This record gives sequence, C-alpha cells and structure tokens, in this order.
Amino acid sequence: MPQASQPEQSIRRVTVFGGSKPVEGSPAYQQAHELGDLLASHGYTVLTGGYIGTMEAVSRGASEAGGHVIGVTCDEIESWRPVGPNPWVAEELRYPTLRERLFALIDHCDAALALPGGIGTLAEIAVMWAEIQVSREQPQPLICIGEGWEQIFSGLIQHHGGYIAEGDRALIDFADTPAAAVELLNQRDS
Repeated sequence: MPQASQPEQSIRRVTVFGGSKPVEGSPAYQQAHELGDLLASHGYTVLTGGYIGTMEAVSRGASEAGGHVIGVTCDEIESWRPVGPNPWVAEELRYPTLRERLFALIDHCDAALALPGGIGTLAEIAVMWAEIQVSREQPQPLICIGEGWEQIFSGLIQHHGGYIAEGDRALIDFADTPAAAVELLNQRDS
C-alpha cells in the first residue's frame, strides 16, 4: 500500500495494545495486521509489546507497509514464556519487568489503540486511561477497537459512573474497525 501523504504530525508514535492469542490466518490476526498496515501507511511509528499474537500481526502489517516498528520487551516475560521479539520488530526497547515495559509503552507514545485482548490488555487500557486523566498536558488519544471494549466500559460507567467524571469518560474513544480507529486518530492529529 502506498504511503499516504500527511501534513506535519504531532502524533508520531502509536502504541497498540492487544492479546497474545491471535494466530496467523485468524480474523483477529488479520484485523491486527490491517491496523499495522494502516498506521504505517499514514506515517505513524508503531510500538507494540514486541511478541506474538496481536503484537506480531500489528508489527508485521506495519513493517510490510514500510513503517518503523518498535517492540517493547522484557526479561520477566521471557523468564516464564519461551518467546523472543517477533521478526518484524526493527527496534527493541528492553526492560527488566512487566511494570517497566507497560510504562514504556505508555511513556514513549503520542497515542494508543487497543485491539481485543484479555486481562493484560484491560490492564494496559486502564493504566493508560489513568495516566491520561492525571496528565497536565494535552490528553493523548486512547482509542479502543471493537464492540467488546465499548460494552465493558459502558457497563463500568453504568454501574460505577458516579466515580468517573464526565470529562474522564471522554478520554476514551471507541471505533468498530481499524480503519475507523485510524480515521479518529488522524482527526485528533489534524
């Protein structure tokens, strides 16, 4: 896919959160690959957790579209899971612990997108949301992709909304597809 021409961007690095379960050929893997392709085609550098599943698919899509991929890895994961950085990672940022890895994914990005995932992905979204909430700077875009995330956060707000200010609710956007998420990201970047 040819590189789309873009005006000067304030959003340069986009972290993508997502689960480690998707395998090549599955719809979830294809969705993640599409997201990586779209991000790279729009000139964004992509950061992922650097390993398998969604991380691999996003990295692969971005790399195949000519984008730069940064994999944020850690010793702790590799001590209990026999895995290394996926082959589409062009630059590795390595940390000793999961906690340091998570905060690196947040601290080194200008925006974050979340594809479907499990407990780890939910934790990444929650920490990112909390970091945006307390930031004194312009809020970073946080866009969750897929109906599942919107249902989870709608339920949270329905049952615990009194604890979540209206302005804080607006810190998370939702998109049905990777294309819609990148469109939202581009709107926030213009």
